[in-house]
Amino acid sequence: MNSPDSSSDRVRELRSLLQRAAHAYYGLDAPIMEDAVYDRLYRELEAWEERYPELITPDSPTQRVGGSPADRFESVVHRIPLYSLENAFNLEELQAWEQRWQRARSEGQDSDQPPEYVCELKIDGSALALSYEQGVLVRGVTRGDGTQGEEITPNVKTIRSIPLKLLTDNPPPWLEVRGEAFLPISTFEAINQERDQQGEPRFANPRNAAAGTLRQLDPRIVASRRLDFFAYTLHLPEEVLETPETQWEALEYLHQLGFRVNPNRQWCQGLGEVQQFFDTWDSARHELPYLTDGVVVKLNAFSQQRSLGFTQKFPRWAVALKYPAEEVPARMSRLVFQVGRTGAVTPVAEFEPVQLAGTTVARATLHNRDRLKDLDLQVGDTVIVRKAGEIIPEVVRVLPELRPADAVPVTFPDRCPVCDQPLFQSVEEAVTRCINTSCSAIFKGALIHWVSRGALDIDGMGPKVIDQLVDRQVVSSIADLYRLTLEQLLELDRFGQKSAEKLIAALDRSKTQPWHRVLYGLGIRHVGAVNAKTLAQTFRRVQDLAQAPPETIAAVYGIGSEIAESVFRWFQLPKNQDLITNLQHLGLQLEAPTPLPSESDTLTPPQPLRGKTIVITGTLPTLSREEAKAIVEKAGGKVTSSVSKKTDYVLVGADAGSKLTKAESLGIPLLSEPELLALIQ
Repeated sequence: MNSPDSSSDRVRELRSLLQRAAHAYYGLDAPIMEDAVYDRLYRELEAWEERYPELITPDSPTQRVGGSPADRFESVVHRIPLYSLENAFNLEELQAWEQRWQRARSEGQDSDQPPEYVCELKIDGSALALSYEQGVLVRGVTRGDGTQGEEITPNVKTIRSIPLKLLTDNPPPWLEVRGEAFLPISTFEAINQERDQQGEPRFANPRNAAAGTLRQLDPRIVASRRLDFFAYTLHLPEEVLETPETQWEALEYLHQLGFRVNPNRQWCQGLGEVQQFFDTWDSARHELPYLTDGVVVKLNAFSQQRSLGFTQKFPRWAVALKYPAEEVPARMSRLVFQVGRTGAVTPVAEFEPVQLAGTTVARATLHNRDRLKDLDLQVGDTVIVRKAGEIIPEVVRVLPELRPADAVPVTFPDRCPVCDQPLFQSVEEAVTRCINTSCSAIFKGALIHWVSRGALDIDGMGPKVIDQLVDRQVVSSIADLYRLTLEQLLELDRFGQKSAEKLIAALDRSKTQPWHRVLYGLGIRHVGAVNAKTLAQTFRRVQDLAQAPPETIAAVYGIGSEIAESVFRWFQLPKNQDLITNLQHLGLQLEAPTPLPSESDTLTPPQPLRGKTIVITGTLPTLSREEAKAIVEKAGGKVTSSVSKKTDYVLVGADAGSKLTKAESLGIPLLSEPELLALIQ
């Protein structure tokens, strides 16, 4: 090694060899060199770069994992919106989608042209947008809300099936690739085994594990999780002359550039062949090393895609044909009743572990007292379990023909299973609640909510730590968290000096969280993250909100009478007043830096939905049905209970049913909760 000039050729040669070897190994599953040879070349490259740092380039294989953990992720606006896909669940809905895009095509387009489709397996992971400039990876961004996401470039670089440099000598000036990061099933199971051994909570499923991994601030943790990636969409500048003209050609081009492209895809002519592909993988998908929950169907010709364009939410030229939620039988061994932070008592069935949608499941919710009664469930019964929304396991039905002679009937308790105080059920809701504010289960739930990511975001304060703090009577209020000492933490199980110091530091950092997150963290019933932000913008100080009468709170745009009453009652309780006083003295932010909205903004909201009819279906992320209805009505809209041709929008949440199906068949625009809020603003 004499000089940078004499070594630069060798460095370029090493970099090229290692990039091609990595692509062959991770992208093609066809290694071209022995591991020992790869390691030797890698160490040689490291040696050159250590001696001559000026030779290091962003696309060097040595730069996949490096640098210190990030403090936070920056929000980035997508160059091109990253749309979600419309769903279809059977052939009839698929045919209805085809009829809609055929009606929507431009005038003069050849209607006799037979539709050509490309079918790709829908990977159950987390979407990424990758930006390349002059062939080198410069940015990786999460999907976010489709308009903007978080830049996680150091984490993306740890995924070895994502090329740091494109395999072409003539790259376009810029190129953007969309695809799915995911955890193979074997990797997911290995990670959960490691977490079991370390006493950490298991990940619920590969999709959540992949999404959580991508948001780790330390790229070394991301690298240890061994994520994989399939590319499926390509965007190029218009001035590039030779570009793919079809989706099939684009996938081939992505493969040539060095991306891993799912080999399980098919070019189809007509919906008959699409259905055959879908049916083939209905059973074959269970043999795959990764999870798939359906088939993505796209019109093949880019000219047709450009002509059809997009709705407010979806591309008209693509649809996700989803497999029905997987259902498996399980023998129930026990019924337990959980108490949440709002006092809601939920029956939960425990059964022999079963494999469900790629994960091991041993518990499933029964929702409430009425559901338990309708199922006529007995301990020892064989039940059918599925994943509601493909995430939360639930009991669908009982198989009474398999009921053993010694099965034991179960009933909903009249007293709280934790504090033994009487339970209460309002005639207005199906939920049964413990209303004892001193119940330890309610308090634990309140603490878990307080430390959660959307609230005060206190890293290291998990449920197991909270259980110990409450059970040992170390804390008796949220404020007590900020009085914890190193000595108290060191007395807890699995706490050392370093972990205790990190938790104290995390508690101190949480004091800087803005007023709206503190308000959300208080866990006031009906106040979600969005409503908390709205209230904090209007009531700049906690005193302003605490002293406001219900009618003043309800007058705020987006806040209805039910939320207003709940907030008003919460601040009337002496125990809560004491908590606010303590939090102020401890230095938390209970005042917003932003100015109050003008009186016209607060009392005379705009009417962007005037004359519009909206139907609500499913469970929304943060809004109750009544909150959503109040928002629509304040914006001038009208909420009805049934979908018809006169419906302007359907607001869709999780577990939407027949209303969603009918809306899709009629071609009625669909809105998510964030899209509704964006629309009215």
